Amino acid sequence: MRNVVLSMQVSLDGFIARPNGELDWHLVDGEVNEYAKDLLNSFDTLVFGRVTYELMASYWPTATTNDPVEARIAERLNTLPKVVFSRTMRKVEWKNSRLAQGGIAEEILKMKGQQGKDIGIGGTSIVSVLAPLGLIDEYRILVVPVVLGSGKPLFKDIKNSINLKLRKTKTFGSGLVLLDYQPDKRSGTHASA
Repeated sequence: MRNVVLSMQVSLDGFIARPNGELDWHLVDGEVNEYAKDLLNSFDTLVFGRVTYELMASYWPTATTNDPVEARIAERLNTLPKVVFSRTMRKVEWKNSRLAQGGIAEEILKMKGQQGKDIGIGGTSIVSVLAPLGLIDEYRILVVPVVLGSGKPLFKDIKNSINLKLRKTKTFGSGLVLLDYQPDKRSGTHASA
């Protein structure tokens, strides 16, 4: 069975973007790019909500760089199959993208049951549906050493607690800290639908 993996940069106070969606505080350097390249190589499908898809599609198809690692990231993002969940979009144009036909949980369950590599997810709308249902298998939270004070939270509209078990940590030279968690299914106290 394939795993669903969430990997996002968040501020120390839990935001993934400033109030208007700005990501100017994200940390990107050679070490972070190596992490991103390795992570993308572990996926064979990406799943986005509309907002994250539009943000990614506005940059990566035409991204140019002299950094060979970032070039491999762009190539991988552009070639990976992408599934987009949206109530308002009628078409998607980024290479290898398709609009999902069913509901988020149903589509993810179907994808998890197929053969292949892990599934990468992005966007708070996707997280807010999948996390309470126990459909995220790994949470890779990259904590950026900044307090934004306000913004868009990663975990939005989560009504019940979700117990997590720390798998590993990694501290980057920039001060960014990776916290790698998986749901603690043994406790039996994770959220339910």
